[in-house]
Amino acid sequence: MPLWGCVMETGYPNGVATLVCLSDGTTSLYTSTGGGIIGGGTHERVVGENAKLLTTLSAHLTAMSPSSDDKLPGDGQTTIRALTKDGQRLFEASENDLGEGRSEMSPVFYAAHSVIGELRMIDEARR
Repeated sequence: MPLWGCVMETGYPNGVATLVCLSDGTTSLYTSTGGGIIGGGTHERVVGENAKLLTTLSAHLTAMSPSSDDKLPGDGQTTIRALTKDGQRLFEASENDLGEGRSEMSPVFYAAHSVIGELRMIDEARR
């Protein structure tokens, strides 16, 4: 089941943050309030973290269920979507469980946050 992308979304009281990482290096972070960081795929460090995320996600595909669901997560919830040539796979958990290592998908969550960290550093450097 070849993986070509990852979408991780986390719900907050005022909206949703969406991280998109594709196998061609495309990397962006969007917020439902209208903000975001696009163009991360032109930065070597972001592309490197993107590749690490996709490798980590590939190793965890069996923990995910096939899904065509595209609903946004509620406050405090995180959805991780694996985009594969065989369709979408989904994992949902609380952000706290993922962040505190209480989920089998915590390594994927940590890898995604490494991507977000690199995106934030390039965004701050632009200012």
